[in-house]
Amino acid sequence: MDPILLTVLIGALVLALVLGLGMLAFRARGKRSATEAPPRSEHLPGVGDDAAPPRDTPKRTIATVQLPVVSDVVPGEGSDGAEGGTDLGTLERPAPVAGRMARLRDRLARSGGLGQGIVALLSRSTVDDATWEEIEDSLIAADIGVAVAAEVVEGLRAAVRAEPDVAPRELLRIELLDLLDPNADRSLAVEAVGRPAVVLIVGVNGTGKTTTTGKLARVLVAEDRDVILGAADTFRAAAADQLQTWGDRVGVAVVRGPEGGDPASVAFDAVTAAIDTEADVLLVDTAGRLHTKTGLMDELGKVKRVIEKKAPVDEVLLVLDATTGQNGMAQAKVFAAVVDVTGVVLTKLDGTAKGGIVVSVQRELGVPVKLVGLGEGPDDLAPFDPEVFVDALLG
Repeated sequence: MDPILLTVLIGALVLALVLGLGMLAFRARGKRSATEAPPRSEHLPGVGDDAAPPRDTPKRTIATVQLPVVSDVVPGEGSDGAEGGTDLGTLERPAPVAGRMARLRDRLARSGGLGQGIVALLSRSTVDDATWEEIEDSLIAADIGVAVAAEVVEGLRAAVRAEPDVAPRELLRIELLDLLDPNADRSLAVEAVGRPAVVLIVGVNGTGKTTTTGKLARVLVAEDRDVILGAADTFRAAAADQLQTWGDRVGVAVVRGPEGGDPASVAFDAVTAAIDTEADVLLVDTAGRLHTKTGLMDELGKVKRVIEKKAPVDEVLLVLDATTGQNGMAQAKVFAAVVDVTGVVLTKLDGTAKGGIVVSVQRELGVPVKLVGLGEGPDDLAPFDPEVFVDALLG
């Protein structure tokens, strides 16, 4: 081969090799630069930086911010008992306790047409066996319970035979009042000598224990008692905050612990504080628990035992949702066995409940209904009055 041609070929091969290596190096550099992090700087832009004011702009202090003015809250007007919305600088004055049942009679009357329907059946020209079955069915439908309904029918039949000239409404009124035992002691055990009276509030989830505790505090404040609240519901989110709001509205101190903490420890601290400050009454709100959960029920028993190391528990109030009807009876029996229930609070007895649960609860548990919740207002908790209740049921 010609030496000159050979030289030209070798030169071309070398040039091609150099160009190929150069292209590979250029591509590798491009990929590396694409994956490398950007150079670090003192400030990295973030979301919203484009709209942010320059960093040399003076910051506004709290003194230069116009705060909204919160108006005073008038108890019982436009308030639903929920937390918030109150000027804590002005304490509310709870409505007087006396006469609450009478004032709220119309709400209680909306809890069902139990009495009116039965009176209409008894007023028929002929009251035969079919009519008595209708009466019994009406009682059962009103959540009075099967056994109690049969007892009422038997008593009514005997009364109708013995006193045919007495108005059916009066006969039914006498029978219902007898079942409710108007002479039972329904007073709250909030009097103690040389120490605070201790009231434990218990019940299942969703019955309104915390709200009831706050409303009961208002009842006691209206009676000029010095009250302390114990927020022993440490498991429900914001339960202590809710109770704090109730306390702040009427100037009642609240003893609370960390969320998820030991409720017995909070209860112990609360009773200690009540003793040290010489309070009249301590109300202890407990976490809602299913009556079928043995561990939680045992824990409730522990809370009561821990309190009793410092002071006796004078009252154990079981809060029941009146709208649950007979389903609440199984709950009530278990709670009564664990913590020795001394009284019942029936909530939501306004427009949706059927009313008869009041009778069956008292007969089955053997403890009186002491308080009833008749609405959403902060002062819609009333001492239970059997005569007012029966008259409202009968219209």
